[in-house]
Amino acid sequence: MNEILGDQAPETEQDGQHAKPVTAPRTLGEVGLNHFAPYLMNRIMGRYNESLREKLTRSGLSVAKMRALAVLSVVDGLMINELSVYSVIEQSTLSRTLDAMEKEGLIHRKASEQDNRVRHIFLTEAGRAAFAQMWPHMRDEYTAMFEGVSQAEHDAFLMTLRKVLTNIRKHDF
Repeated sequence: MNEILGDQAPETEQDGQHAKPVTAPRTLGEVGLNHFAPYLMNRIMGRYNESLREKLTRSGLSVAKMRALAVLSVVDGLMINELSVYSVIEQSTLSRTLDAMEKEGLIHRKASEQDNRVRHIFLTEAGRAAFAQMWPHMRDEYTAMFEGVSQAEHDAFLMTLRKVLTNIRKHDF
């Protein structure tokens, strides 16, 4: 099992003050699952979402609704394509989710002043209240994820994630 997960610490080589760039392994077996970033990121997000699922269900929310509420709580008035990218929800799934959220009074859509075909999505007071109710649980799970991680490690981790996102993103936002 340890060979599959790659539990041995990877060797790092330093070139003076600068670390050598990351090189991709020829096979997944060479690196092991525990040293393959996409695998680890999926496990982490799966565990995070699962830890919130019971609380979400009691609140009448789903992971997709929570993601949309979270994004809109920070950047209100997005178009569906933007919300899809920020919330990491396929546009067809998000469209159905937004229909349900609108019926529940969590969001409302408003036509763009520049183009009547474009709709902007806004939180309602009920949507803000639903997110405010979930935020303490989200914050607690976030805190638990970083237990034993120093502030410097946390900051470096976030910086690395932002660099990775910049490398792979397909949108200007």
